[in-house]
Amino acid sequence: MDFFKLKLSLFLLFAIIVFGTSGYILVEGMSPFDAFYMTIITISSVGFMEVQPLSEFGRGITIVIIVMGISLMTFTLGQVARIFVEGELRKLLGRRKLEKQVAELQNHYIICGYGRIGQIIVRELMATNNPLVVIEEDPGSIGMLEAEGILYLNMDATSDEALKAAGLDRARGLVTAVSSDADNVFIALSAKGMRPDVFILARASDVKNESKLLRAGATRVVCPYQMGGRRMAEILHKPTVVDFLDQTMMHTELGLQMEEAFIAEGSPITGKTLVTSNLRQDFGVIIVAIKRISGEMVFNPGPRETFNVGDVIVAIGKKTELQRMSKAIC
Repeated sequence: MDFFKLKLSLFLLFAIIVFGTSGYILVEGMSPFDAFYMTIITISSVGFMEVQPLSEFGRGITIVIIVMGISLMTFTLGQVARIFVEGELRKLLGRRKLEKQVAELQNHYIICGYGRIGQIIVRELMATNNPLVVIEEDPGSIGMLEAEGILYLNMDATSDEALKAAGLDRARGLVTAVSSDADNVFIALSAKGMRPDVFILARASDVKNESKLLRAGATRVVCPYQMGGRRMAEILHKPTVVDFLDQTMMHTELGLQMEEAFIAEGSPITGKTLVTSNLRQDFGVIIVAIKRISGEMVFNPGPRETFNVGDVIVAIGKKTELQRMSKAIC
């Protein structure tokens, strides 16, 4: 609405200028430039002397220009100022609202970079209702984040201030997925220095930089190109296995998921075996693996395998049953 009023006022102001210029040319016989000059100084009310003595008709034209022109000029400048002021005010209020929402986040993920990899990660996390905030400073990416209603900070992800503002001390984990491996190393190093226990997932464009990212503090490193190549090769020689994993992991027609559940202290299944825990009977899930607190991975655990505090269970089953199981064993 404000822009419509501005366009209308500019059009009317232009019409007054055309009217005054034409009038002075036709009535007073002025040259086009003198007529235009006379119209402008009249509208702006600067008080300069007349270009030439005016007739009564010329003074009438001047009166119309003064009354209409000054009013339109004032209104137009007011509209311009209003648009700029309100625009800046909206930006300021928007930034404060974002900062408040980010400050309220708990147990969330911090995503550094909203490129192609970052967008996929954000989409998958949002699909499972995981709270997150993106750190990005590219104007094009910022526009996409605003359009999609995603929490973000328009800051440099390599700065300590950005990590603090994103709530690193309260975060569940951090993903550094900017395009530069050097920046990913720097972000991982900064995050680990600020919070040594934080889980850091890092992207590596070049597999040669994987060891550097791990030394910098990354918990896990993923090389998208290497992973993509391996997956394409698997599709060629193990298509059925890949189809099954897709149907299990991507929530398709089978309605199955592969999830992990942590066995906390005081869990009712602590000390029980796979058989005596009755997980399969009660929830209809398949226990694929158990990750011990030492890091040892027990694949396809036998019926006598025991659950201990700190173990992580990897299971396949229906989403609702997996959620019930996770609540039951906590």
